[in-house]
Amino acid sequence: MPAADIHDSRGHLSALGQRIRVPPITWLMSQALRRPEMVSLAAGFTDNEFLPVEEVRAVLDRILVGQDRARRALQYGPGSGDDRLRELTAARLGSLDGKGPPVDPDSVLITNGSQQFLYMAVEALCDEGDVILVEDPTYFVFLSIMQSRGILGRGVAMEPDGLCASSLECVLERLEREGMLPRVKFLYSVTYFQNPTGRTTSLERKRRALEVLRRWEPRVGHPLYYLEDVAYRELGFPEFALPPSSLALEEHRDRVILTGTYSKPFATGIRVGFASLPPSLLDVVRRIKGNHDFGTSNLLQQILAEALESGIYDRHISGTAPHYRQKGEVMNRAIAEHFPSAVRVTRAQGGLCLWASLPGRIPTGPDSSFCRQALDRGVLYVPGEYAFCSDPGRPMPLSGMRLCFGSAEPGDIETGIGLLGGVIREQYEEEIAAIV
Repeated sequence: MPAADIHDSRGHLSALGQRIRVPPITWLMSQALRRPEMVSLAAGFTDNEFLPVEEVRAVLDRILVGQDRARRALQYGPGSGDDRLRELTAARLGSLDGKGPPVDPDSVLITNGSQQFLYMAVEALCDEGDVILVEDPTYFVFLSIMQSRGILGRGVAMEPDGLCASSLECVLERLEREGMLPRVKFLYSVTYFQNPTGRTTSLERKRRALEVLRRWEPRVGHPLYYLEDVAYRELGFPEFALPPSSLALEEHRDRVILTGTYSKPFATGIRVGFASLPPSLLDVVRRIKGNHDFGTSNLLQQILAEALESGIYDRHISGTAPHYRQKGEVMNRAIAEHFPSAVRVTRAQGGLCLWASLPGRIPTGPDSSFCRQALDRGVLYVPGEYAFCSDPGRPMPLSGMRLCFGSAEPGDIETGIGLLGGVIREQYEEEIAAIV
């Protein structure tokens, strides 16, 4: 075979290597890099100006001042995570919930961001052709993990306060009719200021979802887990009280997998996440992590443990919360001013993003006329279709947009929303008027 054919062939790759697609984030980043002057409401970043530079410098000084402590921090640590950080994490989860039994530090695993744990959870529970139930819409990076592993998704409708239990029942009934029920492994839910919609799931919604999963287990033939992703939990605006996590539901804790991150609320460059696992999964995920690495960066764990124990972490969150609230309110006001009332929008109450849906299935995808017009005018958003799994049980939703306010300046938020509103009114005003 000629050399050119050897290099062009994909037959030498694994099934995963041949199956994996270009992640949506690649397209989004290419647009931003090609036109750096463009207003980006797509990047789910925290604000660069509010990264805790001085605080981390002070923490590092404490860690490195003594030879013994510095050497411990610069050496390998335990594969499951630094014991002190696991204890602090367990205590923090219990404190945030404010009710229910304490979290056992032995159930906690420290990871390289929550993203590593999501991948390991799929590795531990799923084979190619299995099914994961996801919110409609959901975190599009998790959908990329599923696609790369050959996992099928089935979408469960959401209400303003979280996942709809009756929709979950309907999806399970459909899978049973299709003979796919034994392939269902778990339900994935982003429960605080959900990426991409900004919605928060009530404790009652979590309880009802777990009750549905429990009820279906005998027909499925194995445990059905509820994987709760709390990555944005600590990015709430100060005035909004948050419900407890599903760990507060003691009767269901053996089916709850919880994962979160310290990166989003503190410093995104510190790629440290955590998970709390039931005993039935803890050992196998530990073994998988042992194959991934020898443990999450010990130095980064020491930074976080010191920041948590000293109060630096909490002071940082308290200082940034009003700032993100201001940005969220800027986006809320700009949408009220510039978007037609027929556009359905979730109101920002925390996190980094909100969701807008154009009426009448007007497409917003990367190849749509709407997206081209937005790019031509200098504004970038995340096309909503990226956030929906490929589910034959319903048509692919095409009319959504994820709009992020975390890293954009207030003036850019106003400008970007104004540009999008102009595209909507000029391109689709007649169609929207006909619909409403």
